[in-house]
Amino acid sequence: MSQISDRYSLRNLLEETYPECSKHQIGSFLGQVWSFAKSMQIDDLIAMPRKGKSIIVFGKIRGEYEHHPEAENPFYHSREIEWFDEKGILRSKLDQDLLYSLGAFQTICQITKNDAERRIRTIFPSGPDSHSHYQPATQQEERAADVEEEQESVDFAALARDQIAKEIVKKFKGHGMTRLVEAILQAQGYTTFKSPEGPDKGIDILAGPGQLGFAQPRLCVQVKSSDSPIGHQTLNELIGVMQNVAADQGLLVSWGGFRSSVEKETAQHFFKVRLWDQDTILDRLFSSYEKLDENIRAELPLKRFWSLAEPQE
Repeated sequence: MSQISDRYSLRNLLEETYPECSKHQIGSFLGQVWSFAKSMQIDDLIAMPRKGKSIIVFGKIRGEYEHHPEAENPFYHSREIEWFDEKGILRSKLDQDLLYSLGAFQTICQITKNDAERRIRTIFPSGPDSHSHYQPATQQEERAADVEEEQESVDFAALARDQIAKEIVKKFKGHGMTRLVEAILQAQGYTTFKSPEGPDKGIDILAGPGQLGFAQPRLCVQVKSSDSPIGHQTLNELIGVMQNVAADQGLLVSWGGFRSSVEKETAQHFFKVRLWDQDTILDRLFSSYEKLDENIRAELPLKRFWSLAEPQE
């Protein structure tokens, strides 16, 4: 694509390469490919949501578009990125209007609303050091001609999750997160014991199935509400406490997620410990909401709505 000089040539190439695709599909491909190979400039900011995690990682473009025909994986096209913090930032820590702007369905799109660039740069004062060159004014006429190809589409389901996550942080921070996890377990049929506030010796919740909680599996639960990912030491502490209380399995809940050292051992502890991060907590909350204690539902009022799914072309 480095040999392509204008959008019309790229459209012709796409139509020749993918004759089975509709005009709408070609237009979508055109907008994404042109942005990646041509419009994005060195020193522009990059925001990349992590799949399966409530995290967005930010970085800066450091290299021009490159083609790698010899690559053994599907990533034949690349640009070098300098990531500011590979652990990323929890979505719940960003303002709602920024999340709305970042909640586009398109894989590649320019974020221009809500003064987003300046506000994101203030999060990393020692990282970005220059202003974006993305989409200079001289390109506006060219982009206006193709505006129908890059219509903005927002992922409202993701935005709703972000709003709910922010409300959970506000109302269930600290020991309140333990209350919320206990309510979810109770809605799933467990009888529970919750440690009082204060030192808990590694035991936040004990849970067992059935009316008396004597059935198996017997769970020992540790809950961390911090925004920071937790490490290997906390996992080892939970496994040690499980032996002390004769628990069959453990549940480690961390709103801020887990460090890579913990995630790498998921398979090793598969039959002993489960990990719940922010996304898993939300999924469990939604699936159990109608059965939750009425006090919890009063603190966190939610309603379900249906939307027509966008056709996947």
